[in-house]
Amino acid sequence: VQLQASGGGLVEAGGSLRVSCAASGGTFSRYQMGWFRQAPGKEREFVATITRSGGNGNYADSVKGRFTISRDNTKKTVYLQMNSLKPEDTAVYYCAARHTIVTDRAYFNAADYNYWSQGTLVTVSS
Repeated sequence: VQLQASGGGLVEAGGSLRVSCAASGGTFSRYQMGWFRQAPGKEREFVATITRSGGNGNYADSVKGRFTISRDNTKKTVYLQMNSLKPEDTAVYYCAARHTIVTDRAYFNAADYNYWSQGTLVTVSS
């Protein structure tokens, strides 16, 4: 599967932004999807993940209550809605996919994912 992330940009603190990730070349509904981010000088970190059916989302504590992950299997797209953005959310955001037959398990580690998008930069100004 190939992944294409988009939607990054510059936003003021407290604002909102939605990033998207479109998949091609695979059966999208068979993939667990996740979002990760990497800030300058820091390691890549888990942000959110969603099960194959889209029924369950899991979040890093740092974004819980502010970010929402969702997916549209008919459009082969996963979304990350980011609200109440903070300067510390500034990072390059990546989506990732893991082919799995397990429908309700969450994967939180980057090493669990097989496919990655290019990054999309989100900058939050103070």
